[in-house]
Amino acid sequence: MGEKSAFGSPTIQNRKARFDYQVVETFEAGIMLTGSEVKSIRLGSVSIGEAFALERNGELFLTNATISPYAGANKFNHSPKRERKLLLKSKEIKKIIGEITRSRLTLVPLELYFNAHGKIKCKIALVIGKKSYDKRQTEKDRDWARQKSRLLKE
Repeated sequence: MGEKSAFGSPTIQNRKARFDYQVVETFEAGIMLTGSEVKSIRLGSVSIGEAFALERNGELFLTNATISPYAGANKFNHSPKRERKLLLKSKEIKKIIGEITRSRLTLVPLELYFNAHGKIKCKIALVIGKKSYDKRQTEKDRDWARQKSRLLKE
């Protein structure tokens, strides 16, 4: 979980994605959700750490995102790991599918948030996997930035 959005609901971030992958391009997508899923996201009980998007029949689907069942939904609850359709413009979908097939890129969600109109949006990114030495360099840069900020405070 991260900071609060405009509607007081949490912004859910996939911090591991920026460490494991190099972001090439980002897109903002809507998601087809049920009512109990929206209420569960509003409570912040969602995990997108292991989620990814895949293409099927010219459409994009968010897979492996876990949205916990909402307690008040009783028998009308959703299954936590079901695939959810991503809503994008057809030009964007064609561009993403072309990049996935041509360049062998992966589509990963970076964050889930409520926009200014109260709709749940998913920031997705075309990414390339980092090598282990790239990850070590990222850790070194992060540690140096932390030490530098400590030194500047003193």
